[in-house]
Amino acid sequence: MKYNFSDKVLALKPNAIREILKSASDPGVISLSAGNPAPDAFPVDAIKEISQNLLNDNPISVLQYGISDGYTPLRDTLKKYLKEELNIISDSDELIIVSGAQQVMDIAAKTFLNEGDTLICEAPSFVGALNTFRSYNTNLVGVTVEKDGMNIKELEEKLKAYPNTKLIYTIPNFQNPSGVTMSLEKRKALYELAKKYGVLIIEDNPYGDLRYSGEDVPCIKSFDTDGIVIYSGSFSKVVSPGIRVGYMVANKDAMAKMIVCKQGQDVHTAMWSQMVCNEFMTKYDFKGHLNYLRQLYTKKANLCMELLDEYVVPTGITYNKIEGGLFIWCTLPQSVDMLSFCKALTDKKVCVVPGNAFLTDSAIPCDSFRINFSTPTDDELTKGIKIIAQVAKEFIR
Repeated sequence: MKYNFSDKVLALKPNAIREILKSASDPGVISLSAGNPAPDAFPVDAIKEISQNLLNDNPISVLQYGISDGYTPLRDTLKKYLKEELNIISDSDELIIVSGAQQVMDIAAKTFLNEGDTLICEAPSFVGALNTFRSYNTNLVGVTVEKDGMNIKELEEKLKAYPNTKLIYTIPNFQNPSGVTMSLEKRKALYELAKKYGVLIIEDNPYGDLRYSGEDVPCIKSFDTDGIVIYSGSFSKVVSPGIRVGYMVANKDAMAKMIVCKQGQDVHTAMWSQMVCNEFMTKYDFKGHLNYLRQLYTKKANLCMELLDEYVVPTGITYNKIEGGLFIWCTLPQSVDMLSFCKALTDKKVCVVPGNAFLTDSAIPCDSFRINFSTPTDDELTKGIKIIAQVAKEFIR
């Protein structure tokens, strides 16, 4: 039969990265496209032990329904952790557990956006969040990402041009895909503009614990005295993406309505996953695990940048140096067609993500592509970077 899809999904396209991952699943392909944690990053033995103990000692709590707000011990653990480490959580805030940080974007969009409302985001930005916002028939407006974060002057111009703006979405730490970290000055300026124009901020921080160099920068939420910042955190990059546990911090009045929206989506986040995260944070060396991850990814990030400097930069390709996170943003000379370049890499069995996948409109011209260094082995990364350089020489020549 012919299916009449709803207006909300009619124009949606498959997630570009998920489609690329289908090609990358070929064992002969070097995948520099995924955003997956390194295979060595998972605390497998701890999760096995925790799961066994939970099922031995408290099986009914693991298998029974939970409350929509989330597993209370984990919420309490996270509130304490965020207060001590990030100075987040005021008396007027609440924290709930969600099914991965992606659900934060969906709940926020569902709660605050009417069809046709404007959401301003970084350009480029995380494709998964963009697709979520698109599903609510949102008018997506991009603001250029500079070396120290969103262009603040351009942001105010867009806020003036689109008075129906309801949300600003930002990834201030090691932004996906650009790898850029927003300066404290720009974080404060963004906050003041949001307050001036009556707009909420979604601060997405999945990579904040993965800093390799430089100084930590305070979260926007840490100086939110007006209840306008919705903070999103996740266990995906520090424990496991497969368990689907994230968390959201927002003003209590806003959170009350967002909890109702979550109830309509999945009732509550999986109990086993929440309980595993709480046990891992409270009974194992969580901070030691974070330090191990930083050491692991520091080595891989440095190797990737050294390879880029040696083989790729001499061809004319530039890239953003990173201080953390899992991604590096590479830019071709304007004379090179980016999509043709990425296709040539795929033909050589190397997958990267075309930069236009991260724009509010994929038809906008883009000279950049994203690579990931966490998933491939060192040998695969070395081989993949050398192939990028080889193809670049052919194109740029």
